[in-house]
Amino acid sequence: MICYNPINYCTIMELYAGLPYWRVKNSLDDYFQPLYSDYSTEVAIIGSGITGALVAHELCKAGIKCCVVDKRSIGTGSSSASTALLQYEIDVPLYKMAKMLGEERAVLAYQSCLQGISDIEKVFREINYNPDFERVPSVYYANSRHDYSMLQKEYEIRKKHRLPVEFIESRDLKKKIGIKAKGALMNEESAQIDTYLASVSLLEFHRKKSDLDIFTHTEIANWKENPDGYELITHTNKKIKCKYVVVAAGFEAGKFLPKQVMELTSTYAIVSQPVEKELIWWRKSLLWETKDPYLYIRTDRDHRILIGGEDDDFSDPAKRDRALHKKAKILEKKFRKLFPDIPFKTDMMWCGTFSSTEDGLPYIGTWPGKENMFFVLGYGGNGITFSINAAQMILNSLKGKKDERYKVFGFER
Repeated sequence: MICYNPINYCTIMELYAGLPYWRVKNSLDDYFQPLYSDYSTEVAIIGSGITGALVAHELCKAGIKCCVVDKRSIGTGSSSASTALLQYEIDVPLYKMAKMLGEERAVLAYQSCLQGISDIEKVFREINYNPDFERVPSVYYANSRHDYSMLQKEYEIRKKHRLPVEFIESRDLKKKIGIKAKGALMNEESAQIDTYLASVSLLEFHRKKSDLDIFTHTEIANWKENPDGYELITHTNKKIKCKYVVVAAGFEAGKFLPKQVMELTSTYAIVSQPVEKELIWWRKSLLWETKDPYLYIRTDRDHRILIGGEDDDFSDPAKRDRALHKKAKILEKKFRKLFPDIPFKTDMMWCGTFSSTEDGLPYIGTWPGKENMFFVLGYGGNGITFSINAAQMILNSLKGKKDERYKVFGFER
């Protein structure tokens, strides 16, 4: 057990268990370069998942010297277990968020996520590589009469602010998608991606093109703040001197925070054996329900079906892992009820821990009084779209540009 100061935090929790599909689908990146000597840079990015990779992309593109540090192999943290749905919808519906934050800020959050999907697509066009990014519709369906009324409220506020949305009644939903529900909201601006492949490809591109230094199997054990920025101290007592730090380590970023700002939750996912292409529903739509916790479903290029959900309000990895097989059976049963004519046989299953906040929003930016340490805490179900926003926001901060997104994503909201 390794404990860190200045706060009581121990890195003993496994992020996930089981067999995440992306780790099987892709070859494991064999890049291995621990930090063996002291090092200095302008910006040190902690975390080599999709968040750290997107931050590195924006900084490298702007010509800012940076490095990436991770205690694991590239992209093998939470990013390799993500089901990677890209949606502008946030876990908290817009009409509810408007009551929590005010309508203007809530709409800004939704608009930022909408733009984020296009910006992610643009990033991979810039490096001329497609990590299975694919535009697909999103269908958000109601399970009950109460939730149907909720969808009507949600539809009205989205239409008011010209967010892409279409209301589908029960009969049309059955005809179009093949599922039985009270109704649904649909849009055609969503997408899906292979998050592990996206992380590795971005970092590999900049390692070759931008001379980006990536230090794997290098854990930050402590740090010191000084007048010139920070000195990060590794588990082998090597030092990284930098002006700025970007903490992009998911819920493991907790050790850098003065206090906890998120709740930890366990979640479960399964992936099917390939099914016949003709059996897949309309345009491979992303499907998710109004229940809390919600069921969500997507496909991949090989016509496998990925299902996630059955979240638990605990983060005990042993308890989470013991529940995996039971949860997998429940997810399978729910899918069969939704699509009784599609044969579903689980090929792989996994579970993991993720973070969430009460308002469904991330925390991006500096902690008050710590102006040189940026956090990218993309909590909730929109982590990837939050991450591209964070990368842009941090770049703007380093350039001295104001960014209105801090009003909704910052710590002081």
